[in-house]
Amino acid sequence: MNTAIENTNSIAPPEVDLSVQLGRLHLTNPVMVASGTFGYAREMAHLVDLSRLGGILPKTVTKQERQGNAPWRTIETAAGMLNSIGLDNDGIDAFLENHQPYLTTLGTAIVVSIAGRTQDEFVEMCQQLDGVPGVAAIELNISCPNVSGGVDFGTDPNMCEQLVAACRGACELPILAKLTPNVTSIQDMARAASAAGADALSLINTCQGMAVDWRGRKPMLGNVIGGLSGPAIKPIALRCVYQAAQVVDTPIIGIGGIATLDDMMEFLVTGASAVQLGTVNFYNPTVSMTLLDALPAALAELGAKSVAEIVGTLRV
Repeated sequence: MNTAIENTNSIAPPEVDLSVQLGRLHLTNPVMVASGTFGYAREMAHLVDLSRLGGILPKTVTKQERQGNAPWRTIETAAGMLNSIGLDNDGIDAFLENHQPYLTTLGTAIVVSIAGRTQDEFVEMCQQLDGVPGVAAIELNISCPNVSGGVDFGTDPNMCEQLVAACRGACELPILAKLTPNVTSIQDMARAASAAGADALSLINTCQGMAVDWRGRKPMLGNVIGGLSGPAIKPIALRCVYQAAQVVDTPIIGIGGIATLDDMMEFLVTGASAVQLGTVNFYNPTVSMTLLDALPAALAELGAKSVAEIVGTLRV
């Protein structure tokens, strides 16, 4: 009798294939953590089994050190967060010396997020990262709204295509293009990045927004305008993923307000092959483990034995 109870309580999770293929980038599962929300991973090691993650994107690095924007840099909103960090970092040389050696030991895909002021800077960083042990791919942050010129490459299709093509030609690593929702047509930007050979499209970066102290009659962010993230932008992100998936075959990574299993599954059936968890890491830092635990059963509920089977299966 006791044996029967023990067997009932130890039913194994459904056998499903959680692996995903993003162009030339292979991930063991679709749960990634977004750049700028997970530090350099070391900060989260006591909370999360980092080796279980499909991929880790450390904080965006630039060619030279950046001090970032003046405070305030973050503001909590009714359904998310405004940030105006301004890509504060110590530069790519310091990243490779101080952080990449640790990241290499984590047993998961490390996707390095880079941002440049010019196309040449992007290309130089891609060349510098090419061949570095433990670097699985590069994400081009061409959509940061908090720095001067931060979205130029992400709002002009021609500039976007030229940049992605140049980076693709500069290194052997898979290239992800992180696009901004702050455009007239996300389809045009998706087509441009896809035509240039991007291995995957990361959709979306933050939406532009601001907060105001009406009593003081002044903006609350030091940079006046910042990037809105969190649950508030999920409908926008879903819309962008859906629209991009209609016009390109390039794999898509969904980003924006994902906090629950339902959120993740919505992005997958809408057209994303993987997701990145962002703002949720600040208030529920172990959420990635919760989603990974629940994913096999959710796939089984749809009668699927792999993640790939449900991607883009939305019935319209």
